[in-house]
Amino acid sequence: MTDSPSLPTVRLRPKAEARAIRHGFPWVYADELVTDRRTQGLVPGSIARLEDAERRPLGIVTVNPKSKIIARMLDRDEGAVIDRAWLGARIGRALALRARLYDAPYYRLVHAEADGLPGVIIDRFGDAAVIQPNAAWAEAMIGDLAAALAEVTGVTTIIKNGTGRARGLEGLAEETAVLAGGLDGPVPVSMNGAVYMADLMGGQKTGLFFDQRDNHAFAARLAKGARMLDVFSHVGGFALASLAGGAESALSVDASAAALELAGAGAEAAGFGARFATRKGDAFAVMEALQAEGASFDLVVCDPPAFAPAKPALEAGLRAYERVARLAAPLVAPGGYLGLCSCSHAADLTQFRNASARGIGRGGRRGQLLHTGFAGPDHPQLPQLAESGYLKALFFRLDG
Repeated sequence: MTDSPSLPTVRLRPKAEARAIRHGFPWVYADELVTDRRTQGLVPGSIARLEDAERRPLGIVTVNPKSKIIARMLDRDEGAVIDRAWLGARIGRALALRARLYDAPYYRLVHAEADGLPGVIIDRFGDAAVIQPNAAWAEAMIGDLAAALAEVTGVTTIIKNGTGRARGLEGLAEETAVLAGGLDGPVPVSMNGAVYMADLMGGQKTGLFFDQRDNHAFAARLAKGARMLDVFSHVGGFALASLAGGAESALSVDASAAALELAGAGAEAAGFGARFATRKGDAFAVMEALQAEGASFDLVVCDPPAFAPAKPALEAGLRAYERVARLAAPLVAPGGYLGLCSCSHAADLTQFRNASARGIGRGGRRGQLLHTGFAGPDHPQLPQLAESGYLKALFFRLDG
């Protein structure tokens, strides 16, 4: 909790672009802030007032001297008090949007900066929720955050998933913990006519990727009567949706035996078990092996991890996306469909599309780009922050 009158003040450097902050950009980088001894001495996650170089107020920020993103905007009202009630109001606003969008309480409830809670991810699974406190201030206020979440939504089980690259950049340790309630096992989630088994304690991220929901639905439209291949499938995302859409068969490929086991459980739960198969292994190696075996599929979708999570990895990441497309394209039957996805912040849509097209060409194929998909509306974008629009999905129809 913060006591507004006693907040410290931090100030932009004279050459820092205050206009961007005033127009909605939510971050201040370390080289943009005056980092005197007092500012450097602030505890990571401290709440402070932000001023421009002329001492004009810009709002209330959270400060982490250990991070390249040294300040994150919390509230543009300099009189705001960042406490449990403030957190509850932000969560309530996020909940109102999701309740309008979805009939069942399974969605991303809070999407970080875009929902006014920088560095905070909350995914909801019915009566359970998973919080990812990826910024120091959220870690410091995790008790108030969990309490506000329970008060506003009524969830009874709350998991803290403190893992991932973002926490390392904030200087935070990895930790997964039960903050309230408990779980007996994976949580079944119904989406697009399929059932997904979400491991909220041990799965990737929060246990399920809600962001692909609309892209799963588009793939399902292409899947009727198809032999389908889902590469980097996690818990069966595109495969299970395709089976719900009428696919003749679906094969899920992933390096994680645990993820494939959950995919199989989801297929059985939805009555698709007889049409579903899995293959464990490195995705690149499996695609090469399938080509050597002469395998052919009417619909192939590849949804790899972020190959370019930051700018230093961009070139290598684009080469990896090109390689995915090159290996996947020969597996598509004449007139079939290829879906390629990227969740890389650093690779924009044009770069990803170009890498995918090069890969398809190098795989000896040509095609039409049918559809470009993004994350669903429970993952809103902050227009001033390109990183909030990370997910891209391209669907091609390939020639003979």
